[in-house]
Amino acid sequence: MPGLARKLHVVAAANGILIHPVSPKGKPDGSLGVQLKYNSGEVAAIALKHEHEASEVRIQAHGILGLLDLGSAKFLVCITQRDEVAQIRGKPIYVITDVTLLPLASQDEATKAVQSAAHLQSQGNTAVHEDSDHEESEEGDVADINEETSAETGAALEAPEQATGVSKKEPTSFLKNVVQNKGSYGKFAGKWFSRVPPAMKPTREPAALEEAPEAAQINDTRATTEPTESDETAAEEPSKSDTGNDMKTTTHKSNVETLTPRILRSAKLFFGSRSFYFSYGHDLSARLAEESPFSTSSPLHRRVDANFFWNRNLVKPFIDKSLDLVILPVIQGFVGQRAFSIGKSEAGENDVVVGAAEKPEEVVAAEGDEVTPAKQSDLLITIISRRLVKRAGLRYLRRGVDDSGSVANFVETEQILSTQDWSTEQQTFSLLQIRGSIPLFFSQTPYSAKPVPVLFGSEGTNHAALKAHFASMAEKYGQVQVASLVDKSGVEKDIGEAYENGVKWLNDPDNAAIDKQIAFEWFYFHKECGGMRFENVSILLSTLESSLKSHGWMILQNNTVTTQQTGVLRTNCMDCLDRTNVTQSAVGAWALQQQLSELGLSIDLHSDPKTKWFNTLWADNGDAISRQYAGTAALKGDFTRTRKRNWTGALSDLSLTLNRYYNNIFGDYFLQACIDFYLGSVGVEIFDEFESEMMTRDHAIDMDKVRQSATEKCVQIVLEGSDEDLRHGWALSCPHEADSLRAMPFEECVLLLTDVALYFCRFDWSTEKVGSFEKVDLADITEIWRGTYVTSTLAPGHMDEQKNVGFAMRYKTNGHAIVRTNTRSMDNEKAVGDTKPEPEGKSPKKPADSRTDRLLAFKAVPSKTSSEPDEVKQMCDEIHKTMMKVREMDHLDLSKAPAVQEKDVISLAEAKKATGYIESLGYSLKKLVWA
Repeated sequence: MPGLARKLHVVAAANGILIHPVSPKGKPDGSLGVQLKYNSGEVAAIALKHEHEASEVRIQAHGILGLLDLGSAKFLVCITQRDEVAQIRGKPIYVITDVTLLPLASQDEATKAVQSAAHLQSQGNTAVHEDSDHEESEEGDVADINEETSAETGAALEAPEQATGVSKKEPTSFLKNVVQNKGSYGKFAGKWFSRVPPAMKPTREPAALEEAPEAAQINDTRATTEPTESDETAAEEPSKSDTGNDMKTTTHKSNVETLTPRILRSAKLFFGSRSFYFSYGHDLSARLAEESPFSTSSPLHRRVDANFFWNRNLVKPFIDKSLDLVILPVIQGFVGQRAFSIGKSEAGENDVVVGAAEKPEEVVAAEGDEVTPAKQSDLLITIISRRLVKRAGLRYLRRGVDDSGSVANFVETEQILSTQDWSTEQQTFSLLQIRGSIPLFFSQTPYSAKPVPVLFGSEGTNHAALKAHFASMAEKYGQVQVASLVDKSGVEKDIGEAYENGVKWLNDPDNAAIDKQIAFEWFYFHKECGGMRFENVSILLSTLESSLKSHGWMILQNNTVTTQQTGVLRTNCMDCLDRTNVTQSAVGAWALQQQLSELGLSIDLHSDPKTKWFNTLWADNGDAISRQYAGTAALKGDFTRTRKRNWTGALSDLSLTLNRYYNNIFGDYFLQACIDFYLGSVGVEIFDEFESEMMTRDHAIDMDKVRQSATEKCVQIVLEGSDEDLRHGWALSCPHEADSLRAMPFEECVLLLTDVALYFCRFDWSTEKVGSFEKVDLADITEIWRGTYVTSTLAPGHMDEQKNVGFAMRYKTNGHAIVRTNTRSMDNEKAVGDTKPEPEGKSPKKPADSRTDRLLAFKAVPSKTSSEPDEVKQMCDEIHKTMMKVREMDHLDLSKAPAVQEKDVISLAEAKKATGYIESLGYSLKKLVWA
């Protein structure tokens, strides 16, 4: 298999989509290509039998992002627009600005998609001409994802035959919906295929095939979750066959098909949001010292660090078949570069910046500065930020740490200083900094303008995660210096103190938790830099200077590392965005001045107007990371760009804050589900979860592990000092109130089975403590049954009778039920049939119900090991078997023992009757907002 192709032609052939490598001159390159079969999506290398014909319809692609597999439908994701943003050692670096998704359902659908995309390319949206690998693609901004599709694009898509001159053969159903229909998918189709999504408020001119007006650059990648009219129609208007009693069960396929247009739209806009970078010859995931300047026979994708390989899951089908030809790794983050020159004035007294440029190949001399070329140093500064794929996602939905020690919004930022020609004889400097969420378990609600961080998990659990995080940091980066910028008062104080105390615990020699000591500096940013005095970040810089000098930076000369960076600065605030970027840019400026000093040069980054490019470069980096995590540009960006703070910037920050607040509430959940799916963290079932709850949980946390830990905690507390033998322990879901089948909301609990009793434990998952528990003697059980347990009919997933199952039981209470709290005190919980003593002188009232039975009900939770019905059957069988042994030992009549009955706990019909109008209205409103 030949090496990685720089340019590809994609054709819808009879047996599948063909990917042809193309030489820089536009001719087929070699005799091998790649085929993706229709329906199955199977990929394989094939021999190319003939060259392209001039009439053959094709699209030009700059690479393949991978295969989006939705189970019922598969799509090839092609890079159809790129911009060159930098060059490293002569190798160009590109940012993806647009992608095209091609369906693999059939040749008809693939052909229509290729024709539509090719037509837009021919109109200028994506260039068809054969440019060289080092040429930049045509300029083109990606439109704001909230904008509607224009009529011009819609008309072109509704009549693709007229545009391409092909016959009007009737397409298959999916393509007809996506490309031709004016209903459910019509507006979506324009954004699916177009290079530049058109502007809002279109004018309807069906006959026009003009190019859509260029839209504003995207400023909120997370608004992909906001629906168009057609999305809402597709999601909210089921067909007649799906309504009423016919709608009993819903499969993964139907749920995914409902959401497919939104998933595709999200993918197109997410990957085309100028957030993803690639190079055909340089490993962007590696630090400069780790990337060999020499060519290697090893394919690029095998050298890439998996921690920053964002499309690894999508290209896995190609990796499995060793199709190196089309495996192009991409990173998410930022790549920016500026060229500048420093020279001596005629007097020879001071160094001056004599020119700077946006592009690395240009250096513009400033007017009035007479500089002798021999005394001029032409330099290049490059910033590369790499976002970690682990715990990836969006603000408020991904906070803190997970069990493995990975933290949210972890970004590795490298600042490189080199000559413009990357001369190996000259010194090249590389400084590495990292940012990442506080490595503790905590959460914040998106529904508050000033959300309070809520710590959860026991101290031991947090210490274990903290240790795992800093152990991995020390192994990769060496000594770690922490700069925590959270407030020392208000809502951030508690988590700041917990972080500091956790690091003290790690550093305690008695704990032997970590080999290398962690330096910790807590800088009260808002107090020290309040009143727009951001220049006071220099106070922190002076405190960190000794550590920074001790860590140093990497120096490369003659292809040899002469000096290594021995440590790293880890900066965090609450979001690791705004305060963090101000601090990191200040450290970068300090390091640049120190490095230039080693070269015998000097530069004034604070007051010299000719150094504005440095501030702009770091501000662009901060904006990019902020958009990817919070949906807007970074706050305090005016100071980062100008080193000055004013009221205009403060008002701009207020606007951005409100925009973030809106996105957190209305846009994040669906995009988070998509990101988890693109990365392979979850399967298509994630969309079932979203459809049911209009939100998703944190899948980076292993719930099976959490539930096992909770069960062990319950055993320690509940059975402490007991001579009973534990038989089994299960995590289940139960009604919020006791003695009820449908008291909403349901909550997770733990059920323990010993040799004589059942223990029903309500567990506090935030503190990892037992809230209360109730003992049920097995001999007192009078009835037990298992079956369908439907508690809601609001969404298809709620009504799946194969997944919504559980069991219930009744037992004798002798007039009351005893519940023991975690304070070890006794508390009586009123049971059905209990009576209160009447005041003296009054006759007692007869109980309305003299039953002494108490009801407990449990619903199965999803498990990786077995299906819900199997889990419930196993539980009931174990309870019944143990109960029979108890009755036998107590010499009770076994014939009177209750058998496990198979009957519904709550049937689907009963659940429909119990679902009230207010509950349905609330869900509909929620769906309208979130979906």
